[in-house]
Amino acid sequence: MAKSDSFFIRAQVLTNGTTYVEQEIDLGSFVNLGVSKSTLLRIHNVAVQFSDETTGPAGAIYTLATNGKIGWQLSTQTQTSLLEASDKSIVASGGLTLLGDPTTTAHPTDNSESEDVNPQQWSNGYLVGVDSMYLAADTAGTVSSGECIVSIVIECTLENATQASATALALSQQ
Repeated sequence: MAKSDSFFIRAQVLTNGTTYVEQEIDLGSFVNLGVSKSTLLRIHNVAVQFSDETTGPAGAIYTLATNGKIGWQLSTQTQTSLLEASDKSIVASGGLTLLGDPTTTAHPTDNSESEDVNPQQWSNGYLVGVDSMYLAADTAGTVSSGECIVSIVIECTLENATQASATALALSQQ
């Protein structure tokens, strides 16, 4: 199989306001290892959306406290907390930081979104050779608007494993 046309994998995870939560993304129908011709997944882009659980994408996410944050990560192994980008299982991560004014009941004074590991800057994408990836989220501080949904859209292609891609995979992750 030559490189395939791009396709998209979508996933979401709902924060629970108190602990780390994780959702498995099954890649078993895409990644095949150990067969005569192994197939790998190459991630070219990860787009993230934050939305309020109650009001959806049009609803405001805010804090009435000094600060709040919704962090997320996409990893190749199950985890128990958000990790630093130096961990080889992290494919992408980021967050939405909420800065508020606790002296008023006004909405936040500033919001900023960040992507810590930004796949859009990779010239050859991110090679994955696992049966599952994990989308996770956790909150810190106060998110006054309530629980949030972190949704991702992953642009991918499939390719046959070669000696070069197997070496690259072994050096970069897992």
